[in-house]
Order: sequence, then C-alpha cells, then structure tokens
Amino acid sequence: MTIILKTDGNRPWAPIVGYSRAVRMGNLVEVSGTSSTTREGTVMHPHDAFGQMIYILDEIRKSIEQVGATMENTIRTRVFMTNIEDWPAAAKAHGEVFSKIMPACSFVEVSRLMLPELCVEVEATLWIPE
Repeated sequence: MTIILKTDGNRPWAPIVGYSRAVRMGNLVEVSGTSSTTREGTVMHPHDAFGQMIYILDEIRKSIEQVGATMENTIRTRVFMTNIEDWPAAAKAHGEVFSKIMPACSFVEVSRLMLPELCVEVEATLWIPE
C-alpha cells in the first residue's frame, strides 16, 4: 500500500487553489511551485532573483522535511523566471544548495507570476531511496 503524505500550502490562496506545498507518494515527493511569499502573502525580496531563490529554497527545505525528505533527495528543479536575464543571480543561489547534489534543472522564462513583485518560482521533484 502506498502512503501519501501532504504538507499544507500555508498561503492565503492555498484553500482557493486547493494545493499542498509538498506531496509524498511512496518514495516520490513533488513540490508545488514555490515563491518568496510569507504565510500572510507578503513578497520577500521583491524583484530580487537571488534573494527570492534563497527564500524559496529554504521554504522547500522546510516543507520536504515534513514528509521525510532532505534537499539531498532532489532529482529535478524547475525554475520559472519573469526575466531570464536574471538567471545568473538565481543560478548562484541554486548552486549554493545544489552544487554537490547536481539535480536535473531547467530555467524557463514566463510572462508573469502570481504577484507583480515575484520574479522567481521553483518546483522540485525528489526521490527518497528505500
């Protein structure tokens, strides 16, 4: 039998959208798009790709720990950016966490994110070995 664990979205729009921050099904963990917003919906580090990425990766770390995973279990990240020219700043922050883990990774430019001050959003996939 597969055990499913979920973490609360913890943002004002989570009940409206109907999502969990992280979902674990067996050994697989999927992390929803995570931005640099607080529980109250305030944007941390407005328009700052490096600051937002640092905040986001810490939010991801806290959520995956709730379902029994660590950042070392990350096998893929997807980074969505409103200005791909800012990729070096986001990549620097990504590398501070993942330079030894080396997950598959994509950086993709999008036209906008949920709030105008947001410039980065990250999704992640993790695999927990048996």
